[in-house]
Amino acid sequence: MKDQSEKSAKMGNFPKFYGKVPVGTKGQIVIPAEARKAMNINPGDNLIIISGPPHQEKIVSIIPEEEFSKFLKFFEEHVSNLKKAFAK
Repeated sequence: MKDQSEKSAKMGNFPKFYGKVPVGTKGQIVIPAEARKAMNINPGDNLIIISGPPHQEKIVSIIPEEEFSKFLKFFEEHVSNLKKAFAK
């Protein structure tokens, strides 16, 4: 079995741990400054909150809306291409 350093080297630094944050009484969290900087999240930006991956409902991902839109566009293009290929 590979040792942990080999596994970490293959994955790079993903996922990056930015810290632990408390949930306030109104359900709010503060995204650590280092994470906001790394993901270019600025005041007023919209974020997409999703659960997952599948079978991991208690995991939450926070994705800047612009990045999520890029992902959806990419996904839609590939689904369209697959539909065309299977229609032949």
